[in-house]
Amino acid sequence: MTSLPVRTEKKLGLVIDLDTCVGCHACAVNCKEWNTSGPSAPLTDFDPYGAEAQGVWFNRIHSFEAGEGAAGRTVHFPKSCLHCEDAPCVTVCPTGASMKRAEDGIVLVDADKCIGCKLCSWACPYGAREYDHDHGVMKKCTLCVDRIYNTDVPERERLPACVATCPASARHFGDLGDPDSEVSRLVAARGGYALMPEQGCRPVNRYLPPRNATAAPAPLPQAGLAARLAEWAGKLIAR
Repeated sequence: MTSLPVRTEKKLGLVIDLDTCVGCHACAVNCKEWNTSGPSAPLTDFDPYGAEAQGVWFNRIHSFEAGEGAAGRTVHFPKSCLHCEDAPCVTVCPTGASMKRAEDGIVLVDADKCIGCKLCSWACPYGAREYDHDHGVMKKCTLCVDRIYNTDVPERERLPACVATCPASARHFGDLGDPDSEVSRLVAARGGYALMPEQGCRPVNRYLPPRNATAAPAPLPQAGLAARLAEWAGKLIAR
């Protein structure tokens, strides 16, 4: 592991299909269940039913309306750490707690080195960092690194918890650094795109845009819809 930006051949990440995500939040719940009993534990919540609810969630889902009239549809937009190749959260960390693994490109936080200064959360343009108010440290999606390499877990279940639990198969996991991998072929076939590429972070994760609604009289162009989704996601993150 290293606290400096590294370019890795292997780039483990997620591909999320916005066409099939139903916004059920199963990914967020199973993610929290798995990680709150693992190395990232606990993922605490404060006043969860109050007006000022706070909590640590590695996966969050935003839902909004895209398009107008018969061409409109509800889009559910899951968001978590995108494990950027040029991760600003890593370069700003004063203690080296934030790091990018050279072997697979996963961005992690060493809680023993984290001083809770929140510089990484300010540097991340995607709002993917989660501050644990109970322990005073930053936490984030680990791609379930304790699960995907765990030989005690059945091989078919060595997937991030969010991928393993998705009832609509909207989430996919693999090596996006390999152009012949299943996830890379899926991205190429569906026109998958990076979120807010103008930030220059080179995120590994990709989103698959919603397919055109064939029954709609004037569907939005797929490329245009993808651009608008990225724009709206940026506005949601900025809030």
